[in-house]
Amino acid sequence: MLEPFRHILNREAGTLNRLIKVATSGLIVIGLAGCGTPSSNAAPRIVPHFGGTAVYALPVQTSPNWFFPLVSLNADTVVNFETDLMMYKPLVYFNQQGHFEPQHSLASSVTWNASDTVYTIHLNPKWHWSNGHRVTAQDVVFTWDIMQAGSMPNNPYSWAFSGEGSGGIPATWKSVVAPNSHTVVITTTVPRNPEWFIRNGLMEIIPVPRSIWDRYPKNMAKEMSFINSVANLPTNSVYQVVDGPYRLASYQPGNYWTFVPNPHYDGHKSYLSRVVFKYETSSAAEFAALRTGAINVGYLGVGLLGARSEIPHDKITALYRPGFDYVALNLNPAAPHEIGKAFSELPVRQALQMGVDQTGMIAHIFHGYGVIDDTSLAPLPKTFLFNPALTRPLYPFNPARGKQLLLKNGWREVHGVMTKQGMALNFTLDYAAGTQSAADMVQLMKSNWAQEGIEVHLVPQTFDTVVSYGPSNASKWAMVDWSDGAAWTYGNDPYPTGGSLFATDAGENGGDYSNHEMNLLIQATYEPGTPMQTLHRLYRYEMYVAQQLPGVIFLPMEPKFIVHADTIHGVSTELGTFGNIHPNYWWVSP
Repeated sequence: MLEPFRHILNREAGTLNRLIKVATSGLIVIGLAGCGTPSSNAAPRIVPHFGGTAVYALPVQTSPNWFFPLVSLNADTVVNFETDLMMYKPLVYFNQQGHFEPQHSLASSVTWNASDTVYTIHLNPKWHWSNGHRVTAQDVVFTWDIMQAGSMPNNPYSWAFSGEGSGGIPATWKSVVAPNSHTVVITTTVPRNPEWFIRNGLMEIIPVPRSIWDRYPKNMAKEMSFINSVANLPTNSVYQVVDGPYRLASYQPGNYWTFVPNPHYDGHKSYLSRVVFKYETSSAAEFAALRTGAINVGYLGVGLLGARSEIPHDKITALYRPGFDYVALNLNPAAPHEIGKAFSELPVRQALQMGVDQTGMIAHIFHGYGVIDDTSLAPLPKTFLFNPALTRPLYPFNPARGKQLLLKNGWREVHGVMTKQGMALNFTLDYAAGTQSAADMVQLMKSNWAQEGIEVHLVPQTFDTVVSYGPSNASKWAMVDWSDGAAWTYGNDPYPTGGSLFATDAGENGGDYSNHEMNLLIQATYEPGTPMQTLHRLYRYEMYVAQQLPGVIFLPMEPKFIVHADTIHGVSTELGTFGNIHPNYWWVSP
């Protein structure tokens, strides 16, 4: 099945070779950056001002629910990751282009042996905990011990990011040891693609100070119980010893979290005196707070872009996060009215994709913003990890062609609905309600699918309801759309393989898609090789996703619209895409 891709990859050889140079530069080898001479005609540099408060409105109806250093499935959110990185440094950090950034990492370098089985991490000696102790390799090993224990089956205190999709944690991690205070050596059970292992494995580690957290050195069960006991008590003393730019000063659940600078931080110290994470109940409430100045950094829903003239002193930045947006299909045999059997047919999924007017959505619902996408990684932000052969959709909008495809594959229109062997393409689409843009999107899809003889019934639900659908309640749903900006983003797994998404029985494979060839292609992305070989494998996987529509129908990728008052500076340039906001670089005009 890989033969059809060969001519595409050969055709793109020139582009690919250029991308390989970029990919190779992403290997974790740290050198000195060159210094340029500033132009004599350069504009005068504005000197940042110390002091002031940033009030950052969280995405609507989201709030930190603390489970650090354990991360349970219901704590797997961008907000929690943002909170973690305010206070703790990750072992390794990657920017939106997929490249290593040492200024945001504890590690100064990562190297590996010729067989790609032994990874050596060297810690930058400058980093200290706020109590003056150095961040050591022993802290990293202790944090790994917690992650490993939480990844074991039937553990009541779970680590959410386990499995092949997350760097093979814990099954392929043979050992994690500290030969000295500034070196960590990780040995894997089998050779692994270093680019994947470092991004999706090592990036999982956000160390905590062993001297503070290791209450039961010889009893991990008691240690895990202790960690769980303080998981929702973020003002507990254990959280006061940090190595990040801030520490938590106060909080009120469902209202605000207030951070103050860590005076002992060894990186870029905060210009701000305080950073407040503010909970918001609705997009309208957040917009009103932006308009009055009650918050000075936040998000603007796409449905409110038309009212941006009401906040004339705020600046808006469209930020694309690496990921993709989609509606999910239930392929499980238990799905209502045997619809899972129908969705299991590729021509049905192809017809559904041909009924999605991505261009129309971007023009008329997203106010011209957004990017057309038809695979597991959208074209924006630009990254060497995106297959350049997928700049045009394989199944562009064409309801007439979609209908002909169904007819060609044995479907017949009965009373206006495509039917085959007693199965009818008549099902319910549950979608996350609350915004006009969400309602407009599903209504547009319903209308276009009707032209193909596909009858869809729209049912608005709460966000919590639609994200709860999966194999465990397969009889309750057929198709679900939780998007409206809540797309899948590669946060703590920035090498965009499908191990957690489309592999058989994967944790995020809610629609029970299963395909042997897909499993092989995903597995191949983990295998070692030259940078060109590993990138080819990733591209083949992305192409197969586009061809197969693995239990998903792709939607245009909508940016996050970041809004900030014109009196606060540095937000758009120091706002990352992987659950990080770097407010220590922001400053407020006096």
